[in-house]
Amino acid sequence: MARRGTPTARPAAGGGWLLPGLLPWTLIWTMAAAAADPAPRHGLALFGEPAYPSDFAHFDYVNPDAPKGGKVVLAELGSYTTLNPYMFKGTPAAGMERVFDTLMVESEDEPFSSYPLVAEAVELAADRSWVEFTLRPEARFHDGSPITADDVLFTVEALKYLGTPEFRAYLRNVDEVERLGPHRVRFDFGHGAIHELPYMIGRLPVLPAAWWAGREFGDTLLEPPLGSGPYRVARVNPGRSITYERVADYWGADLPVNRGRHNFDTIRHDYYRDTTVALEAFKAGEYDFREEVSARAWATGYRIPAAAAGDIVLEEIPHALPQGMQGFFFNTRRPFFADKRVRRAIGHAFDFQWINRNLFSGAYRRAASFFSHSPLAARGRPEGEELAVLEPYRNSLPPEVFNQPYQPSTSDGSGHPRMKLRKASWLLRDAGWVVRGGRLVNGRTFRPLEFEIMLVHPLYEKVALHFARNLERLGIKVEVTTVDPVLYARRLATFDFDMVVDRVGQSLAPGMEQREYWGSAEAYMDGSRNIAGVRDTMVDTLIGKLITAPTWDSLVQRARALDRVLLWGHYVIPHWYDTRHRVAYWRRLAHPETLPEYGLAFSAWWVEPAPGPSATTAAADAATGRPAAIHP
Repeated sequence: MARRGTPTARPAAGGGWLLPGLLPWTLIWTMAAAAADPAPRHGLALFGEPAYPSDFAHFDYVNPDAPKGGKVVLAELGSYTTLNPYMFKGTPAAGMERVFDTLMVESEDEPFSSYPLVAEAVELAADRSWVEFTLRPEARFHDGSPITADDVLFTVEALKYLGTPEFRAYLRNVDEVERLGPHRVRFDFGHGAIHELPYMIGRLPVLPAAWWAGREFGDTLLEPPLGSGPYRVARVNPGRSITYERVADYWGADLPVNRGRHNFDTIRHDYYRDTTVALEAFKAGEYDFREEVSARAWATGYRIPAAAAGDIVLEEIPHALPQGMQGFFFNTRRPFFADKRVRRAIGHAFDFQWINRNLFSGAYRRAASFFSHSPLAARGRPEGEELAVLEPYRNSLPPEVFNQPYQPSTSDGSGHPRMKLRKASWLLRDAGWVVRGGRLVNGRTFRPLEFEIMLVHPLYEKVALHFARNLERLGIKVEVTTVDPVLYARRLATFDFDMVVDRVGQSLAPGMEQREYWGSAEAYMDGSRNIAGVRDTMVDTLIGKLITAPTWDSLVQRARALDRVLLWGHYVIPHWYDTRHRVAYWRRLAHPETLPEYGLAFSAWWVEPAPGPSATTAAADAATGRPAAIHP
């Protein structure tokens, strides 16, 4: 599995493990022991202390007495090509995270706290420069073999060099990984530690080193892998479905973080190529739960006898989840989108007010931040610490960053955005584009401005076509193309597109993932989430300040500074967001009365042994990978 030219973990004198070039852990441990040892913790919080006490019995959003049994069928779009969700190559099957336990588990009713799972205790340096995990001796893989520190070392090595960009992004900040014993591991981050790094390390899965010894971690995998989690892969039907079965003797079933969760005996994900077909399949009873992301489908698509009779439950659930940014993403690697004036001009052709009124029945709010629906969103003009962060770079930033709040252009909703298009024409003329024979061409090369909007959901076609018609009035030719999910994923991963609809989700604790979203180093890294190709040293600097924020208040101010600079970069034409979950499910499913406001805790649902009353709230399966977009 090791690659030539990359460091690998190795045993050190005294039984420790180090990456090449590092001092033996015995010396480092002796030096560390001279200082006062921090007390073991029962959980980690990004700021402050976890909300649950050390003796908590279960999360508040579960029913600890939920019945076990039954099966649930869920729907996915597209297909999958691998059962390894942690490496870059291929498209992972939905739900594979259920197979692998992590060091710690995040609670869904706190914005950024986690509690031990494979680990039984955690120790954290006062300056957050290192973190140690003591593993539970009872933790087991599904074949009965124990989970040890060697498995953690193997996982770090595999993910640091062959893992997804997300894992590589934060593991590259780990200076040393030390095996302090069979069940004890220390991560050292050196000086200038990133505040969130100990918390992020707790999210690491633990992979079995022995099972992977004869396999290539970087290759696609359709053999069910050995795991340690509450489920194992039961059946694989490539391209069509994947089925998981609950592990009857799961080692962690009675831990506080698991009590009341993982209640279904069987979970099957069926794959559909088309959203319309998927909706009809749900109404026909082919699967059990659906989070509706189409405003039009929610308004008119469930007018069927089963819903009227209460057999299908429809609910809207308010949430406090940050909504990030959804919109038309420019590929600034394209020469014609490299000029910010061109991007800003094209943004004027998007008439949200008309679209929201005529296509969505006014269901959505316009996005105006990369941290929509959260306190991290920039507002007004910069002041206080935010201004202090930006001030040293005043000469390198657009004047608008300091002089005016960002607001996407608006119209009267009549469908005739003349003033918006006039502003667009002025910007294009200033950027050197002129109209010749009804086509917008470059004033020097006379090449026309034309591009493709690549879609993966047909639901976006009406929005994109209306946008394209306005662009045609400017002399810009636009082709709207809907491709199948496999081709879409391939083209997106290699940046083979002009413009796409995408969504970058955010949490209340943004950190190192911002490098992947907007960092210059990721702009040309295949598979990265820097969809727009942002390459801006000011953005890199602000990301660096964000990930070292020492307090929550400082994090808020630094996130607003980053938000403001990204907005005035015009990398995205903002779409919309919602503050509700719209869920539909067949009545045989049930869930706790209390559900978390920061998550979608489908792991706490169960199947009613017999038909029961309709639940009053609903939740959806926790998503991995890209967050779900909000559709027309």
